Amino acid sequence: MNAELGVKERAFQFSVRLVRLCLFLDKQNRVSRTLASQLLRSGTSVGANIEEAQAGHS
Repeated sequence: MNAELGVKERAFQFSVRLVRLCLFLDKQNRVSRTLASQLLRSGTSVGANIEEAQAGHS
């Protein structure tokens, strides 16, 4: 990954790659679908956590 990209852009690119992986896994078998579902939920929450952290006040 490009070191000049901001954390938001890197999180977005990560999420896109993760969605592609989960689409592939979803076509495999039941176990892969279950893992893909969990991976998608946890992996895409990174962007939401970044937004929340940047909006927070100390």
